[in-house]
Amino acid sequence: MITIKSEAQIEKMRAAGALLRRVEDALAAEIRPGVTTMHLDQLFERLVREAGGIPSSKNYHGFPYSICASVDMQVVHGFPSEEPLRQGQLLSIDGTLILDGWQADSAFSVVVGGGNDQAQRLIDITQECFWIGAKMCRPGVKLGDISHAIQMHAENNGCGVIRDLCGHGIGQEMHEDPNVPNFGTPGRGVRLQKGMTFTIEPMISLGDWRVYVEDNDWTIVTRDDSLAAHYEHTLLITDGEPELLTYPGVSVSEVHP
Repeated sequence: MITIKSEAQIEKMRAAGALLRRVEDALAAEIRPGVTTMHLDQLFERLVREAGGIPSSKNYHGFPYSICASVDMQVVHGFPSEEPLRQGQLLSIDGTLILDGWQADSAFSVVVGGGNDQAQRLIDITQECFWIGAKMCRPGVKLGDISHAIQMHAENNGCGVIRDLCGHGIGQEMHEDPNVPNFGTPGRGVRLQKGMTFTIEPMISLGDWRVYVEDNDWTIVTRDDSLAAHYEHTLLITDGEPELLTYPGVSVSEVHP
């Protein structure tokens, strides 16, 4: 069931989103060759708890860490480790938290230390997919139109759209209705309404869309070992342009005119 949030509930989601943004900015500033993803995981948990929040990925259906840290061909749900990051690796961080009973969810990808043009191009395309989709998020638009636009941008740039995973509604639960695929057919799906909150999160590869799950039963990897990137924000549908709950103070039109 899709829930329409009240203004009081939205205000709590704004606070959760602002906290997640601050914490993920702190993690991004730490990413460089030699740093471990376990360090980033521990930093995320410490900063969230110090601010009165809870890292909601930790122990979610048994997931053992506070963030998902996915490297190179890992799409999502990568386990943090003590292995030092290397120059040029593609790292995706996905963080979720609860503040005062309400969830926020956001993900970003970076090239560790820079110097990998192929990986950076993929990250740029993945981010563009998000902003193209976000720009369309207005009352009356159908989700299939957004999904199709994301798919077309990725595929027109020679990239694969991961089909086994999608964005989702969010509120007091991390995953609510509706599902928000990154591929689809125009004119189909749920029609957006003011007060809906959900994530758009393109997961894009440099190769094929097919994936498999590693032996840890969590980490999802491209079947052809191609690089994958992930970008995500939590959005609120308003009367006009959507509000980015996990990118406060930034409008969609400013980033993607």
